[in-house]
Amino acid sequence: MTRYTPPTTDPWKGLRGVMAGTMILEVIVVILAFPIVWRLGGGLTWLSGGYLTVLLVLMILASGMQGRPWALNLDLALQVAVIVGGLFHWSIAAVGLVFGSVWLYIRYVKLDVEKRIEQGQLPGQEPID
Repeated sequence: MTRYTPPTTDPWKGLRGVMAGTMILEVIVVILAFPIVWRLGGGLTWLSGGYLTVLLVLMILASGMQGRPWALNLDLALQVAVIVGGLFHWSIAAVGLVFGSVWLYIRYVKLDVEKRIEQGQLPGQEPID
C-alpha cells in the first residue's frame, strides 16, 4: 500500500466550519419551534420547555466541539433527541429528520475525504518513497 504526504491545505478545517455552522442553524430553527409548541402543541409545559431548552444548550455546546474526533457521532445522537422531541409537536420531529439527513450527508462527505486522503487524491499529495 502506497503512503502519501498530507494534503497542502487542511480539509478538516473547512468541514469543522460547515459542521459548526450547521449546528448553529439547527439551534435557530429549534428556537423558532418554541412558539409552535406553545401555540399549536398543547402549550409549553415544564416538560416540553425543559426538554427543548436542554436540547438547545447541548446543541450550542456541541457547535463548539466540532474539532473533536467524536463530534459527528454527537451531532447524529442529537438528531435522535430532536426527533424524539416530536412527542411535543410533529414539527420538531420534522426538523430532526431534515437536519438528520444533512448530518448523514456530512458524514458521507467526511468518509469520502478520508478515502481520498488515503488514496493520495487531494491537491499537493505526493507518494512517500
